[in-house]
Amino acid sequence: MTKLFLSLHVIAAVLAIGPVTVAASMFPKALRRAHAAPGGREAYAALRLLLRICRVYAGVGIAVPVFGFATASSLGVLGSAWLIVSILLTAAAAAVLVLLILPAQGRALATVSPPEADVSVHRVAGRLAMLTGVFNLLWATVTVLMIIRPGSTTGA
Repeated sequence: MTKLFLSLHVIAAVLAIGPVTVAASMFPKALRRAHAAPGGREAYAALRLLLRICRVYAGVGIAVPVFGFATASSLGVLGSAWLIVSILLTAAAAAVLVLLILPAQGRALATVSPPEADVSVHRVAGRLAMLTGVFNLLWATVTVLMIIRPGSTTGA
């Protein structure tokens, strides 16, 4: 059962977190492009698509910690320091995505059509790029912790 849970955990992480990471990383550049060509339907559609990908896969991403807890429980490592740190970093990444990135993307999308002169697109895009970088760094750290598992006695 452990191998099944681990497989589902890894598959969920790749299929859910990967698209969010890519779409969120593409959003700031697409936002700049949309503001450079006000009224451009194609640029606006690209932003809407990227936001939708981030929202949908953020929801699908719930499967990652669910299968992660099932795996950790079957391995008997729920109290391990590396796992607790990974859980905290995962919670932080989820918070950054749900509380900061998604709302900022929604607000930024609203500024594209119709164009608003008082919005500093470069500042908004830069902030989104920074938040996305933090999100990606948190997930990269969790991935490394899951691979090296410092202090693990499971032998894998």
